[in-house]
Amino acid sequence: MSLKHQVDQKVLEKIKAMLESLDFGTLQITVHDSQITQIDKLEKHRFPLQAKEKKQLRSRQ
Repeated sequence: MSLKHQVDQKVLEKIKAMLESLDFGTLQITVHDSQITQIDKLEKHRFPLQAKEKKQLRSRQ
């Protein structure tokens, strides 16, 4: 496998920083003509529904 283009070190550093700051989610890298043109980061933040869960458990007892 040969590379048409070398990946810029700044781009690699940016990808690494984005990965390190991501707990849960997706990092999407868009490539055109063997070159990285865009990086999208989608973070997930999930919160438990504790109050609702407790009410359901009480009503079942």
